This record gives sequence, C-alpha cells and structure tokens, in this order.
Amino acid sequence: MRKKRGFLSCLAFNWKRYDELMEFFRRAPGRPTKLGILSASFHPPTRAHLGLASSALGLVDEVVFVLPKRFPHKEYESVSLRQRLEMVLTAAAGNQRFSVAVTGGGLFIDIARECRQEYGREAELWFLCGRDAAERIVNWDYGVPGAFQKQLEEYGLLVAERGGPYDPPAALSGRIRPLPLDGDYKRVSATTVRESIEQGKDWTHLVPEPIVGQVRSLYGG
Repeated sequence: MRKKRGFLSCLAFNWKRYDELMEFFRRAPGRPTKLGILSASFHPPTRAHLGLASSALGLVDEVVFVLPKRFPHKEYESVSLRQRLEMVLTAAAGNQRFSVAVTGGGLFIDIARECRQEYGREAELWFLCGRDAAERIVNWDYGVPGAFQKQLEEYGLLVAERGGPYDPPAALSGRIRPLPLDGDYKRVSATTVRESIEQGKDWTHLVPEPIVGQVRSLYGG
C-alpha cells in the first residue's frame, strides 16, 4: 500500500502521476469492512457533501472523498483540481473516519476498481449520492445493455433524498439502498453557492465554516 501524504506534502506532489494511480492525501486508520465513497466535483464543497458523508458513517466504517482527475461529462473550469483538493482536505479534517483521495478514473466502476486495489477484496464498496445523481447514474448510456446492472456486482449505491425519495428499478433494488440524512440539505448545492456569490447574496451558511475563507478567495464574494 502506498504511504498516505500529508496536507503540506500534497502541494509539491507531481500531479502527472494521477493518470494511473489512486493517491491518498488523508487516510483514515484501520481497514473498513464497509467503505463509503463520495465522488463529486466539489465546486465548491458544501454542507450537503459533509452532511452526506457524516450521515453515511452510521452505515459504513469510513468515507473517502474522491476527486477524479477527469470527469466523463465535464472539465475542471475556473477552480483547479489542486484548489478543490485543498478545500476538501480542510472540510474533512474534523473527522478521523474521513479519507481524501484523487483517482485516475471518473466513472463509478473505474473508481470502485481503484478503491478495490487499495482496500482489498473483503471491503464492501458503497457510493454515496443524492436522488438526482442516482437518476443520472442509473440512466446513463454506458454503451452496452445491462452494463450498469453488471457494475452493481462490484459496488452499491446509498441514496439520500433530494426533493423526494428515490425508487430504484426493481432489478436493482438489492444494490441501491436509502441513506437517511441527519439534516435538511435540499437547498444546499455547489451551484447555489456559485449563483449566490455571483448575485451578491449570502452564501457562507452553505459551505462548511472552515472553508469560508478559501471559497471567498477562489470564487469572490
């Protein structure tokens, strides 16, 4: 297993290596039986991201915040991968059961297989997401009929309500389970943060308090 890197050492890291590796910048102690994976663009990290991860700790042993080097449907714009990583590290610093990593792959199946290499064959892998994200993931065109159902043999989804509960297709229900939230985050999103900053509205209540200064520096407001 590769050694984890501290916050300061990550700033001088050779980012070209991310093409092929899952690299940890914060690693929770121990070996989880159940791993929660929160993969997002974190543009910026919000209280909803942190609430999703914190709530999941009632169902999993560890949550790893994952920033893919490349996304299948969009690019990094305005705020770089490095800058988003720094915000996630600050936001996750308060909980010993949170890890932070960057992956080479962007699709869930790619991320799951990178996690499998790091956490071993015994760990159950569960991606965390909201209802809106679950609908996109389940209905994504993977190019082959039944491809997503096949993927669910390698990981599962824990889905939080976002504007209503998610009712998965019957054939997938065994691998898609509800994730009860400890708070109400319906109106909290990265898009809302960015729009509020652009419109001169208050946004500080939408992001974790420790990263308010970082968000202000990177996004204005």
